[in-house]
Amino acid sequence: MTLQDWKDSGSYFTYKEKHQVFYQKSGEGEVLILVHGFPTSSWDWEKIWNSLTSKYEVHTLDMMGYGFTSKPKDFKYSIAAQVDLWEYYLSEQKIDKFHILAHDYGDTVVQEMLARYKENKQYPYDIKSVVFLNGGMFPETNFPTITQRLLLTPFGNLLKHFMGRNTLAKNFKKIFGAHTQPSAEEIDEFWEVVDYNNGKDVIPKLIKYLTERDVHKIRWREAIQYTDMPKRLIDGGVDPISGKHMADFYQEIVPHADVIVLEEIGHYPQVEAPEKVLQHYYEFRDTL
Repeated sequence: MTLQDWKDSGSYFTYKEKHQVFYQKSGEGEVLILVHGFPTSSWDWEKIWNSLTSKYEVHTLDMMGYGFTSKPKDFKYSIAAQVDLWEYYLSEQKIDKFHILAHDYGDTVVQEMLARYKENKQYPYDIKSVVFLNGGMFPETNFPTITQRLLLTPFGNLLKHFMGRNTLAKNFKKIFGAHTQPSAEEIDEFWEVVDYNNGKDVIPKLIKYLTERDVHKIRWREAIQYTDMPKRLIDGGVDPISGKHMADFYQEIVPHADVIVLEEIGHYPQVEAPEKVLQHYYEFRDTL
């Protein structure tokens, strides 16, 4: 499926009366939601989409500021705001129980969702299971790229003007595995969704989730440690941001941790090794 096919086959809903949110849903069976990472979009799931939708009712969306969704400059981009968006969508779809597969920024969005689940006995959503892919869930083990660190500084609003397809290509080369590098066409597609609708303008606002991870470090860690649904981490081991070092930390602090390390895979396992991700995801689901 091309990126244009992905866009054409999706739908939109209006959020907070003025924002257009892009989403995809397909399949039948138990509900699975896919939560994407930074700085890309739901397009990240395309390589595993058809397989998943042959087994489950699968939903994904581009969160605020991402992909084909609105990217307003005056929106308060926070992890909590993205969970609010997901909860609105689930309510509109009349979904109250579901499984989750998340990646990168999406892991942190799910941590906030799990924290709400943990803290509120009346939480209206029954989370049946969670599988995490690479993500900086624990600030102690997260090593952002130089570009990400610079975007957090007062120079971020200046730096965004110099960002382009080649910047993305350079950064992705560093975080993908040596033998699973993205093609030129994939880089073009990744950049198209980032840049769509003046996306560069909101990147310095989106990246502030890294500081939120420090503020909510304990709460979000305990959301993984002390919630009772089955969980698995499938981690690309050579990812310099959240690779094997993060998987080892997860193994140490999460009770009865279920961890799979893909030894030669980088930060985007679902793009670099889709068949392996599907294999380990289905094995996990078969144990439930």
